[in-house]
Amino acid sequence: MRVEYDASANMAYIYVVDRIGPGEAVRQVVAGEDTLALLDLDSQGRLLGIELFDARARLHPDVLDRAEQIG
Repeated sequence: MRVEYDASANMAYIYVVDRIGPGEAVRQVVAGEDTLALLDLDSQGRLLGIELFDARARLHPDVLDRAEQIG
């Protein structure tokens, strides 16, 4: 599992798999009614990654400290 974090947008992406190839994520599902997360799924319905909005409020600070900083 790998985490990327964009502090300026306060968004994180959690990779459940090592790599997501072009076109591999074919469906996005909103997780919860608050729409603060999107699940990326492959054609078999397997979870590839999670796009997380408002990451500072939703992830432990240790996770953000170890995340790859982008943006």
